[in-house]
Amino acid sequence: MVEFLFRHGELVLFVYVLADQLGVPIPAAPVLLTAGGLAAAGKLNLPLALGLAIVGSLLADLAWFMAGRLRGHRVLGLLCRVSLEPDSCVRRTEMIFLRYGLRSLLVSKFIPGFSTIAPPLAGIVGVGIARFALYSAGGAFLWAGLWMGIGHAVGDALGRVSAHINHFGALVGTTIGLTVVAYVAFKWLQRRRFLYQLRVSRIEPAELKRKLDAGENVLVVDVRTSLDIQRAPYMIPGAVWLTPEELERRPPKIARTGEIVVYCS
Repeated sequence: MVEFLFRHGELVLFVYVLADQLGVPIPAAPVLLTAGGLAAAGKLNLPLALGLAIVGSLLADLAWFMAGRLRGHRVLGLLCRVSLEPDSCVRRTEMIFLRYGLRSLLVSKFIPGFSTIAPPLAGIVGVGIARFALYSAGGAFLWAGLWMGIGHAVGDALGRVSAHINHFGALVGTTIGLTVVAYVAFKWLQRRRFLYQLRVSRIEPAELKRKLDAGENVLVVDVRTSLDIQRAPYMIPGAVWLTPEELERRPPKIARTGEIVVYCS
Protein backbone atom coordinates (compact mmCIF):
# COMPACT_ATOMS: atom_id res chain seq x y z
CA MET A 1 0.00 0.00 0.00
CA VAL A 2 2.84 2.38 0.90
CA GLU A 3 4.66 1.70 -2.38
CA PHE A 4 1.45 2.03 -4.37
CA LEU A 5 0.62 5.43 -2.86
CA PHE A 6 4.25 6.55 -3.18
CA ARG A 7 4.29 5.81 -6.91
CA HIS A 8 0.91 7.20 -7.88
CA GLY A 9 0.44 9.85 -5.21
CA GLU A 10 -2.58 12.01 -4.58
CA LEU A 11 -4.57 10.78 -7.60
CA VAL A 12 -4.78 7.25 -6.16
CA LEU A 13 -6.04 8.67 -2.87
CA PHE A 14 -8.77 10.59 -4.72
CA VAL A 15 -9.95 7.52 -6.66
CA TYR A 16 -9.83 5.29 -3.56
CA VAL A 17 -11.91 7.67 -1.43
CA LEU A 18 -14.40 8.16 -4.29
CA ALA A 19 -14.87 4.40 -4.67
CA ASP A 20 -15.19 3.87 -0.91
CA GLN A 21 -17.88 6.55 -0.56
CA LEU A 22 -19.78 5.25 -3.59
CA GLY A 23 -20.22 2.00 -1.67
CA VAL A 24 -17.40 -0.22 -2.94
CA PRO A 25 -16.50 -2.44 0.08
CA ILE A 26 -12.93 -1.17 0.55
CA PRO A 27 -11.83 0.50 3.79
CA ALA A 28 -10.51 4.03 3.20
CA ALA A 29 -9.08 4.59 6.70
CA PRO A 30 -5.82 2.61 6.13
CA VAL A 31 -5.11 4.54 2.92
CA LEU A 32 -5.78 7.88 4.63
CA LEU A 33 -3.48 6.87 7.48
CA THR A 34 -0.76 5.86 5.01
CA ALA A 35 -1.16 9.12 3.09
CA GLY A 36 -0.67 11.07 6.32
CA GLY A 37 2.47 9.07 7.06
CA LEU A 38 3.87 9.72 3.57
CA ALA A 39 3.11 13.42 3.95
CA ALA A 40 5.09 13.44 7.22
CA ALA A 41 8.04 11.93 5.31
CA GLY A 42 7.77 14.59 2.62
CA LYS A 43 6.59 12.10 -0.02
CA LEU A 44 3.08 13.54 -0.38
CA ASN A 45 1.59 17.04 -0.48
CA LEU A 46 -0.68 17.03 2.59
CA PRO A 47 -2.99 19.99 1.69
CA LEU A 48 -3.43 18.70 -1.86
CA ALA A 49 -4.07 15.12 -0.69
CA LEU A 50 -6.61 16.29 1.89
CA GLY A 51 -8.34 18.49 -0.69
CA LEU A 52 -8.60 15.65 -3.20
CA ALA A 53 -9.95 13.29 -0.51
CA ILE A 54 -12.65 15.85 0.33
CA VAL A 55 -13.53 16.32 -3.36
CA GLY A 56 -13.73 12.56 -3.93
CA SER A 57 -16.02 12.11 -0.92
CA LEU A 58 -18.19 15.08 -1.95
CA LEU A 59 -18.62 13.81 -5.52
CA ALA A 60 -19.78 10.42 -4.24
CA ASP A 61 -22.19 12.04 -1.79
CA LEU A 62 -23.63 14.28 -4.52
CA ALA A 63 -24.16 11.24 -6.74
CA TRP A 64 -26.15 9.48 -4.00
CA PHE A 65 -27.95 12.75 -3.19
CA MET A 66 -29.16 13.15 -6.79
CA ALA A 67 -30.12 9.46 -6.91
CA GLY A 68 -32.31 10.00 -3.86
CA ARG A 69 -33.86 13.13 -5.36
CA LEU A 70 -34.59 11.48 -8.73
CA ARG A 71 -35.44 7.91 -7.67
CA GLY A 72 -36.91 8.46 -4.21
CA HIS A 73 -37.24 5.70 -1.65
CA ARG A 74 -36.40 3.02 -4.24
CA VAL A 75 -32.74 3.97 -3.73
CA LEU A 76 -33.01 3.15 -0.03
CA GLY A 77 -34.58 -0.20 -0.88
CA LEU A 78 -31.69 -0.96 -3.23
CA LEU A 79 -29.13 -0.06 -0.56
CA CYS A 80 -30.79 -2.35 1.95
CA ARG A 81 -30.90 -5.23 -0.52
CA VAL A 82 -27.17 -5.03 -1.29
CA SER A 83 -26.14 -4.32 2.30
CA LEU A 84 -24.86 -7.02 4.64
CA GLU A 85 -26.68 -5.27 7.48
CA PRO A 86 -30.28 -6.17 8.36
CA ASP A 87 -32.97 -4.07 6.69
CA SER A 88 -33.27 -1.98 9.87
CA CYS A 89 -30.18 -0.03 8.70
CA VAL A 90 -32.37 2.46 6.82
CA ARG A 91 -34.62 2.98 9.82
CA ARG A 92 -31.64 3.72 12.10
CA THR A 93 -30.38 6.27 9.59
CA GLU A 94 -33.79 7.93 9.36
CA MET A 95 -33.98 8.21 13.13
CA ILE A 96 -30.56 9.89 13.33
CA PHE A 97 -31.39 12.19 10.41
CA LEU A 98 -34.73 13.18 11.92
CA ARG A 99 -33.12 13.97 15.26
CA TYR A 100 -30.11 15.97 14.08
CA GLY A 101 -30.92 17.00 10.50
CA LEU A 102 -28.05 18.06 8.25
CA ARG A 103 -25.72 18.28 11.25
CA SER A 104 -25.63 14.49 11.24
CA LEU A 105 -23.64 14.65 7.98
CA LEU A 106 -20.70 16.06 9.93
CA VAL A 107 -20.22 12.71 11.69
CA SER A 108 -21.92 10.37 9.21
CA LYS A 109 -18.65 8.97 7.85
CA PHE A 110 -17.66 7.71 11.27
CA ILE A 111 -20.87 5.61 11.55
CA PRO A 112 -20.90 2.34 9.53
CA GLY A 113 -23.74 2.31 7.01
CA PHE A 114 -24.83 5.87 7.76
CA SER A 115 -22.41 7.53 5.32
CA THR A 116 -23.97 5.74 2.31
CA ILE A 117 -27.64 6.06 3.30
CA ALA A 118 -27.65 9.66 4.58
CA PRO A 119 -26.96 11.39 1.20
CA PRO A 120 -29.88 9.82 -0.73
CA LEU A 121 -32.09 10.37 2.31
CA ALA A 122 -31.23 14.10 2.22
CA GLY A 123 -32.15 14.16 -1.47
CA ILE A 124 -35.46 12.42 -0.81
CA VAL A 125 -36.60 14.95 1.81
CA GLY A 126 -35.79 17.91 -0.45
CA VAL A 127 -32.73 19.41 1.24
CA GLY A 128 -31.14 22.20 -0.86
CA ILE A 129 -28.11 20.99 -2.80
CA ALA A 130 -25.93 23.92 -1.66
CA ARG A 131 -26.62 23.29 2.02
CA PHE A 132 -26.11 19.58 1.54
CA ALA A 133 -22.77 20.11 -0.22
CA LEU A 134 -21.59 22.42 2.59
CA TYR A 135 -22.32 19.91 5.36
CA SER A 136 -21.08 16.98 3.28
CA ALA A 137 -17.76 18.72 2.62
CA GLY A 138 -17.49 19.57 6.33
CA GLY A 139 -18.02 15.93 7.27
CA ALA A 140 -15.44 14.81 4.70
CA PHE A 141 -12.94 17.32 6.08
CA LEU A 142 -13.38 16.02 9.64
CA TRP A 143 -13.23 12.36 8.53
CA ALA A 144 -10.28 12.54 6.14
CA GLY A 145 -8.48 15.16 8.23
CA LEU A 146 -8.64 13.03 11.37
CA TRP A 147 -7.24 9.87 9.75
CA MET A 148 -4.58 11.73 7.79
CA GLY A 149 -3.68 13.75 10.87
CA ILE A 150 -3.16 10.56 12.87
CA GLY A 151 -1.03 9.13 10.07
CA HIS A 152 1.01 12.35 9.95
CA ALA A 153 1.54 12.33 13.72
CA VAL A 154 2.80 8.75 13.80
CA GLY A 155 4.53 8.79 10.42
CA ASP A 156 7.77 7.07 11.54
CA ALA A 157 5.97 4.36 13.48
CA LEU A 158 3.68 3.72 10.50
CA GLY A 159 6.70 3.22 8.27
CA ARG A 160 8.23 0.66 10.66
CA VAL A 161 4.94 -1.23 10.88
CA SER A 162 4.67 -1.28 7.08
CA ALA A 163 8.20 -2.71 6.82
CA HIS A 164 7.31 -5.56 9.19
CA ILE A 165 4.10 -6.23 7.27
CA ASN A 166 6.05 -6.43 4.01
CA HIS A 167 8.49 -8.89 5.64
CA PHE A 168 5.66 -11.20 6.70
CA GLY A 169 3.47 -10.35 3.70
CA ALA A 170 2.03 -13.81 2.97
CA LEU A 171 1.10 -14.51 6.59
CA VAL A 172 -0.45 -11.08 7.11
CA GLY A 173 -2.33 -11.27 3.81
CA THR A 174 -3.75 -14.71 4.63
CA THR A 175 -4.80 -13.58 8.11
CA ILE A 176 -6.52 -10.48 6.78
CA GLY A 177 -8.24 -12.48 4.04
CA LEU A 178 -9.59 -15.08 6.47
CA THR A 179 -10.78 -12.35 8.82
CA VAL A 180 -12.69 -10.61 6.02
CA VAL A 181 -14.27 -13.89 4.87
CA ALA A 182 -15.32 -14.74 8.45
CA TYR A 183 -16.83 -11.26 8.95
CA VAL A 184 -18.81 -11.41 5.69
CA ALA A 185 -20.05 -14.92 6.53
CA PHE A 186 -21.18 -13.80 10.00
CA LYS A 187 -23.04 -10.75 8.62
CA TRP A 188 -24.67 -12.90 5.90
CA LEU A 189 -25.93 -15.42 8.47
CA GLN A 190 -27.14 -12.59 10.69
CA ARG A 191 -29.09 -11.09 7.80
CA ARG A 192 -30.60 -14.45 6.79
CA ARG A 193 -31.75 -15.06 10.38
CA PHE A 194 -33.31 -11.59 10.49
CA LEU A 195 -35.20 -12.13 7.23
CA TYR A 196 -36.41 -15.57 8.38
CA GLN A 197 -37.84 -14.05 11.56
CA LEU A 198 -39.67 -11.47 9.44
CA ARG A 199 -41.18 -14.14 7.19
CA VAL A 200 -42.41 -16.16 10.18
CA SER A 201 -44.34 -13.22 11.66
CA ARG A 202 -45.44 -11.62 8.38
CA ILE A 203 -48.94 -11.09 7.01
CA GLU A 204 -49.49 -10.30 3.34
CA PRO A 205 -51.36 -7.06 2.44
CA ALA A 206 -54.11 -9.01 0.65
CA GLU A 207 -54.73 -11.15 3.74
CA LEU A 208 -54.89 -8.08 5.97
CA LYS A 209 -57.42 -6.45 3.63
CA ARG A 210 -59.54 -9.60 3.71
CA LYS A 211 -59.56 -9.52 7.52
CA LEU A 212 -60.49 -5.82 7.60
CA ASP A 213 -63.25 -6.27 4.99
CA ALA A 214 -64.63 -9.19 7.01
CA GLY A 215 -64.82 -6.97 10.13
CA GLU A 216 -62.35 -9.04 12.16
CA ASN A 217 -60.91 -7.51 15.32
CA VAL A 218 -57.58 -6.25 13.94
CA LEU A 219 -55.71 -3.19 15.17
CA VAL A 220 -53.40 -1.75 12.50
CA VAL A 221 -50.47 0.33 13.77
CA ASP A 222 -48.54 2.57 11.35
CA VAL A 223 -44.96 3.03 12.66
CA ARG A 224 -43.57 5.01 9.72
CA THR A 225 -41.46 8.06 10.44
CA SER A 226 -42.50 11.54 9.37
CA LEU A 227 -40.02 11.19 6.50
CA ASP A 228 -41.88 8.09 5.32
CA ILE A 229 -45.20 9.94 5.51
CA GLN A 230 -43.71 12.83 3.54
CA ARG A 231 -42.58 10.45 0.78
CA ALA A 232 -45.92 8.57 0.64
CA PRO A 233 -48.75 10.51 2.38
CA TYR A 234 -51.17 7.57 2.51
CA MET A 235 -52.43 5.42 5.37
CA ILE A 236 -54.42 2.21 5.77
CA PRO A 237 -57.96 3.27 6.78
CA GLY A 238 -58.47 3.02 10.54
CA ALA A 239 -54.75 2.63 11.31
CA VAL A 240 -53.18 4.27 14.37
CA TRP A 241 -50.04 6.28 13.60
CA LEU A 242 -47.29 5.98 16.20
CA THR A 243 -43.86 7.27 15.22
CA PRO A 244 -40.76 5.32 16.31
CA GLU A 245 -39.80 8.31 18.45
CA GLU A 246 -43.07 8.01 20.38
CA LEU A 247 -42.58 4.27 20.84
CA GLU A 248 -39.08 4.81 22.24
CA ARG A 249 -40.06 7.71 24.49
CA ARG A 250 -43.40 6.47 25.85
CA PRO A 251 -44.71 3.11 24.62
CA PRO A 252 -48.52 3.32 24.46
CA LYS A 253 -50.81 0.92 26.25
CA ILE A 254 -52.65 -1.06 23.58
CA ALA A 255 -55.42 -3.43 24.64
CA ARG A 256 -54.70 -6.87 23.19
CA THR A 257 -58.30 -7.73 22.38
CA GLY A 258 -57.41 -9.02 18.93
CA GLU A 259 -54.63 -9.20 16.41
CA ILE A 260 -52.17 -6.31 16.15
CA VAL A 261 -50.62 -5.70 12.74
CA VAL A 262 -47.68 -3.30 12.51
CA TYR A 263 -46.46 -1.86 9.24
CA CYS A 264 -43.75 0.58 8.15
CA SER A 265 -42.31 1.63 4.78
